[in-house]
Amino acid sequence: MTAPSTTSMSPTTRHVWNRVRGLLLALALLIAAGIAMAALRSGDHHGQLDPRSADPYGSRAVAELLKDREVSTRVVTTLDEVTASAGPDTTLLVTEPDMLTNGQQQRLRSTTESSEGRTVLLSPGPDSLGVLVPGVTVDFPSKIDAREPQCDYPAARRAGSADLGGERYSTDAPGADSCYPSDGLPTLLRLDGPGTGDTVLLGSPDIFYNERLDQHGNASLALQLLGSRPELVWYIPSLDDPSAAETADGEPDGERDGEPGGDNRGEGEDEDAFFDLIPGGWLWGALQLAVAAALAAVWRARRLGPLVTERLPVAIRASESTEGRARLYRKVNARDRAAASLRAATRTRLAPLLGVSSADTHSPEALLPAVSAQISDGEWDIRELLFGPPPADDSALVRLADQLDALEREVRTS
Repeated sequence: MTAPSTTSMSPTTRHVWNRVRGLLLALALLIAAGIAMAALRSGDHHGQLDPRSADPYGSRAVAELLKDREVSTRVVTTLDEVTASAGPDTTLLVTEPDMLTNGQQQRLRSTTESSEGRTVLLSPGPDSLGVLVPGVTVDFPSKIDAREPQCDYPAARRAGSADLGGERYSTDAPGADSCYPSDGLPTLLRLDGPGTGDTVLLGSPDIFYNERLDQHGNASLALQLLGSRPELVWYIPSLDDPSAAETADGEPDGERDGEPGGDNRGEGEDEDAFFDLIPGGWLWGALQLAVAAALAAVWRARRLGPLVTERLPVAIRASESTEGRARLYRKVNARDRAAASLRAATRTRLAPLLGVSSADTHSPEALLPAVSAQISDGEWDIRELLFGPPPADDSALVRLADQLDALEREVRTS
């Protein structure tokens, strides 16, 4: 059995390559540009708020300044290390309070209340304030800018203006220091704790960044907040912390006493947390790729200009084309289309023989009188034959074709 021959409509490998190489090249350049941009910017936030990082968003500079003032800095990533390190001579800095589970937050609060040390919370939001600092509410964040203290807190007055903003807090707790307000609400809030301890809430962590430490009074405020005690515990919460799988009572997070346990984050919040982990640049890049793909689809779908005729590799007989077209009509039972095509072709051939203009070829008022004048219409109903309704079945269609041929022969011979 011989393989079917390739026709001019079958695209060859070369044709396909010529069509898609432009798109493939554009896609390759776009991917390469994305990888290059990601590589160049991948270090921008590497080690963010890490006292060991010298990156612009790291905090090594403040750790070195504290070291010069004989304040030791210890980085911890688990809650067990925090519990073991807490004490009255310790300042605990929590970089991401909202990342902690409900059980971790309750355990952290119990630890800080009994330690009588200082606790500094960076940008705590509604997910953590209710447990870590009851009685404090948070409002919409504000722009981070150089702000004046506008309070009596000695550390803030000595530091002067500082780059603060972000989360804004309010409380009715007595003795609270509300500093660096934005639209009437403070972005730095200090609360007295049990004994000699206290808690400091910062709406944004910018004063601890390497790139901002030398601006305004950022360094002074950072050193006073973190250097009031000889030891600083820098807590960077980690997803690998075993305590994240435990409740506040130390039991595994899951089924407890027949009731579901767990943290205070629901399914929807877990989804939000997942998307929060994706850098905004990648989301914008995905959107741009989608728009580019849509534009490319529209571009490729359009026909730019008229169709170009192409020489066929072989000659196709008219009878074969007619037979193939007839098979298609029969396959879909398109007797109306077939009859219309037969009648239109007959009218087109009769018009020049009868002296009817091409504009009136398919006009019954012009063509029928000319045909009647040429032949006797007693044998046929010329109107029904040339402009009648579609045949009811295949037999009627065949009869119509035969009658049209006979009519055309008589016109030619008369």
